[in-house]
Amino acid sequence: MTTGAQTPSSPARPPRSRLRTFLPLGIAAWLVLEIWLLTVVAGASSGFVVFLLLVAGIVLGSVVIKSAGRRAFRNLTETLQQQQAGVMPETRPNSEGNGLMMLGGLLLILPGLISDALGLLMLLPPVQKAVSRYAERTVERKLREAGPGTLGDAFRQARMHQPDGKVVQGEVIRDDPDDAPRGPRPPLAH
Repeated sequence: MTTGAQTPSSPARPPRSRLRTFLPLGIAAWLVLEIWLLTVVAGASSGFVVFLLLVAGIVLGSVVIKSAGRRAFRNLTETLQQQQAGVMPETRPNSEGNGLMMLGGLLLILPGLISDALGLLMLLPPVQKAVSRYAERTVERKLREAGPGTLGDAFRQARMHQPDGKVVQGEVIRDDPDDAPRGPRPPLAH
């Protein structure tokens, strides 16, 4: 049965980004490589050595995440106390890198020797500085590409162009302040 109304045609799908295309393939290759490397190490030594390596990675990663989290919480507490006292908080030279240390701890916790090696690399300060600089440059470049405005404008613009229809574009019309009624507003009726 037809009602005479035309069915809306679906808009053309935007092309998939390179990351969305190759990320599943990269994860699958990484998992296969991790399993293969664990079997090679188990064949060269024993399964017990592999088990000890995996447990050591979990324990070391947990210690790293816990210490980085405590340091971040301590820095946050000190900063808030200084702001409440009216003192401008000073920058701490060792306060950066807590997130990267937590990432290194997470990589250590993940089972596998490649992730353990990457996690240990993330604990080194020169690697943390290099990764931090790279991430900062990438974010700044992406924000410049987003156009003028604030970060919220960039997210709002990106959201408006999504074909899911959840955001309705429109404009807000405000009355002039001279036209606004003066005095208290009446209570809302139930």
